[in-house]
Amino acid sequence: MPLLNLFFSMLWFFLFILWIWLVISIFIDIFRSDDIGGFAKAMWALFVIVLPLLGVLVYIIARGDSMNERAMKQAAAQEKAARQYIQEAAGSSTADELAKAAQLRKEGVLTDAEFAAFKAKVL
Repeated sequence: MPLLNLFFSMLWFFLFILWIWLVISIFIDIFRSDDIGGFAKAMWALFVIVLPLLGVLVYIIARGDSMNERAMKQAAAQEKAARQYIQEAAGSSTADELAKAAQLRKEGVLTDAEFAAFKAKVL
């Protein structure tokens, strides 16, 4: 197999993988979208399945700008859920930590400067 044929084979393989990734991303976006109803989602999915090249192109032109917004919204929701889970798993909240630090300051373990530094770090 000549080197140029190997290069073109690799190029087509990577373009095929890119195409699969793009179609999967569009299907995820179709069903993640809250601003369209079930019938419209079914029509978009059918359009992408029946006429894949045209369906993907039209979907990106028509709804491509909001794809990024929905992806960012989902990422923010996942990050918020992860932070909440970590805080629940750790078993302490910011108010609990401040109460413990205030108790330590009251007992004389922490100085006022150390308490202020801890408070600034926590908040």
